[in-house]
Amino acid sequence: MKRVITTTVINQSGVLNRVTGLLMKRQFNIESITVGHTEQAGISKMTFVVHVEDQRKLEQLLKQLQKQIDVLKVNDITDKAIVTRELALIKVLSPPGVRSEITSIIEPFRATVIDMSKNVITVQVTGDPEKIEAFIDLLRPYGIKELTRTGATAFVRENQKAPAQQLSIL
Repeated sequence: MKRVITTTVINQSGVLNRVTGLLMKRQFNIESITVGHTEQAGISKMTFVVHVEDQRKLEQLLKQLQKQIDVLKVNDITDKAIVTRELALIKVLSPPGVRSEITSIIEPFRATVIDMSKNVITVQVTGDPEKIEAFIDLLRPYGIKELTRTGATAFVRENQKAPAQQLSIL
């Protein structure tokens, strides 16, 4: 089963290596990893997408991550309401004769052309991983010259519902 795990860590040299080393040592395959600064100075958040075979192994992984000295917090957010985003940069073969066709694909995905040459355009697209996959699948017949993806980053959505008492005031 694919799991989305976030880890809040102290931003120090070697933390990423220790955390990924732990996953490697326990033979978890990291499908995606992103790391970046948070709203707090000196604190970073890692988002992992990993394949975990069963609940017991998941619990073991979460406990082992939490034991790491620079790890402040570990969450498996897979089953919660989450916001997940990814960025992809794609170089697509685009001779002038098919450029309008490619543009008609780009627009509905809210993608952006960020570079253009005589026969290649570079497109940036952001969204959930499924949207990125669908976009890539549509561009593939034109010829993808180069592709790079950031991996998924995610966090839990805020509760969108107001308590009943507040609703009556509105």
